[in-house]
Amino acid sequence: MSPEPSPGAEPVDPLRVWFRFIRLNRRVSAAVGAELREIGLSIPQFDVLSTLTEREGLTQQELAARLYVTKGNVSGLIDRLVEAGLVERRAIPGDRRSHALHLTPAGTDLASRGIAAQEAYVARTLGRLDPRDIAAFERLVLQWRGFAREDAQASRG
Repeated sequence: MSPEPSPGAEPVDPLRVWFRFIRLNRRVSAAVGAELREIGLSIPQFDVLSTLTEREGLTQQELAARLYVTKGNVSGLIDRLVEAGLVERRAIPGDRRSHALHLTPAGTDLASRGIAAQEAYVARTLGRLDPRDIAAFERLVLQWRGFAREDAQASRG
């Protein structure tokens, strides 16, 4: 359900909205990245830790798929998180090549601090919108995501 433009108003150019969305994404990512750096995390590190708070025991391949990156990109990141004592690899019975990824207590603590930082940022920004506008925005984002998935499937043929 698309709102109708006001009488006499110029239609909104989707490309202009797209550029604004991309710039907003960059601004928000930079702001959140700065807050995460204050607690000792990069955005990719936080992505791994927060994903493991949702579902521990993922393999590197499953984690890479959830983060939309290659397994190679995740491998070095996991190595560094293991060395830092934030993540541990556990053997999977019957699978000699893969390991399940789990947070250590320090990893859980740091992930929680990162999530709290993001919650605070969202409250200061997006959270200031009227709840009805947030609900409408979510519907639009989900609809757009559906179109993007359809496009990706069509591109794969």
